[in-house]
Amino acid sequence: MNPFHACATCIHFHAERTGKEKNMKYRCIRLGYETRPNYQFNCWTPKEHVKKLMEKRKKG
Repeated sequence: MNPFHACATCIHFHAERTGKEKNMKYRCIRLGYETRPNYQFNCWTPKEHVKKLMEKRKKG
């Protein structure tokens, strides 16, 4: 299991503050629905800095 694999590390993850109380909303812009930072889906595409960290850990 990949410890980096989570919605928050995906290029399609989008977070924004909404409403009067400025609550956080998390969305997968690829799939088009709400998600959470720690959820995992098979369509995961890691961000560039995450790819670099994964390579660094693989070598180390």
